[in-house]
Amino acid sequence: MTGGLRPRRLALISVHTSPLAQPGIGDAGGMNVYVWQTATRLARRGIEVEIFTRATSSDDAPVVHAAPGVLVRHVVAGPFDGLDKRDLPGQLCAFSANVLRAEAAEPGGYYDLIHSHYWLSGQVGWLARDRWKVPLVHTAHTLAAVKNASLAGGDTAEPMGRVIGEQQVVDEADRLIANTATEFAELVDHYGADPDKIDVVVPGADLDCYSPGDKSAARAALGLDDDDVLVTFVGRIQPLKAPDVLLAAMAPLIRSDPTGRRKLLIVGGPSGTGLERPTVLTELARDLGVADRVIFRPPQSPAVLAQVYRASDLVAVPSFSESFGLVAVEAQACGVPVIAANVGGLGVAVDDGVTGRLVAGHDIDEWTAQLADLLGDPARLTRFGAAAAGHAARFSWEHTTDALLNSYSAALSGFRPGPRWTPTGRLRRSWLKNRPRMAG
Repeated sequence: MTGGLRPRRLALISVHTSPLAQPGIGDAGGMNVYVWQTATRLARRGIEVEIFTRATSSDDAPVVHAAPGVLVRHVVAGPFDGLDKRDLPGQLCAFSANVLRAEAAEPGGYYDLIHSHYWLSGQVGWLARDRWKVPLVHTAHTLAAVKNASLAGGDTAEPMGRVIGEQQVVDEADRLIANTATEFAELVDHYGADPDKIDVVVPGADLDCYSPGDKSAARAALGLDDDDVLVTFVGRIQPLKAPDVLLAAMAPLIRSDPTGRRKLLIVGGPSGTGLERPTVLTELARDLGVADRVIFRPPQSPAVLAQVYRASDLVAVPSFSESFGLVAVEAQACGVPVIAANVGGLGVAVDDGVTGRLVAGHDIDEWTAQLADLLGDPARLTRFGAAAAGHAARFSWEHTTDALLNSYSAALSGFRPGPRWTPTGRLRRSWLKNRPRMAG
């Protein structure tokens, strides 16, 4: 149990995606899981949690009592549909106004602390912090400067407006939450963040849901063949997550397998720039001559997703950028080894050579070679899988909640209401460092 000050009521801001949404659909992903899992656990610790998120349907009730102690407020800001994350900066004024109105309808001093998730939410939290005179804790989840430094081929760079917006939030927040030591360094190196106000809080996995189980039973439940050699991708279908790299790397291994047992399972839906070509993976599988051995499934509920992991021989996380890598931890919690790109937090999520393998870069031939080496050694995969659940047990949401409470305590004890210095010089340096380069 953590000590020190703690909020009585927490305003949690998640503008662009609701914790009630199905991960893997649209912009919903690991952040949804993070918000929901930490909110419910904070509530179990006696903190009232109210989550502000944008309404995306006329059927969204204004207020939903989502779990004991957790209330979700659906904020009307812009049309219910037809907007994606890139359109939302233009709706932040409407969103902020309605957040402030919700608080104004309550008794004075209603919220004790704000925790914002992603830069859009941080912009709203910054305004609310000044109005409510309570501390702002911010989690970036992803950083534009980091994503732009490792773009997938053909992907679209994050705009400078986001880089500048992130810089403003980094400068204004009372505490910053980094998922890993790597993200800590990225906040300092790319955004000039004050190291003394950054707390490393490692995300977790729902270890009650994700646990080892019988592979044959899982395959039977999912309608998969018991004797297949199954490599699995779970995540949003977009260039950032690199499912096309995995598919291209697996194709020669599938084609050269005379038994026809090697298969690739892809679980997820189009998101972000992937919405521009939602059928790109099915087309690629056809063009590579492996369409009959690539299985596509839509996003799944946590209970079914646990069965997906248990059914797999190997789970692949080939992303170009990951602040943590929740899929890697969930898979290992189910006793399944992981092959992952050595980027961001994946170096923490996967114990290289013990629970799986980290691959440097995204060269397709290198991925093919690494996959062939692992799939050709079932005994090693078994050893990795046996160690995986123990490694994943280090990443529980209870540990995450303990660390968040410590950060909240530091924010409350150090908070001094009043105007902040506007770091125009730092923003100027950020622009010069990250401005688009002109050809010619």
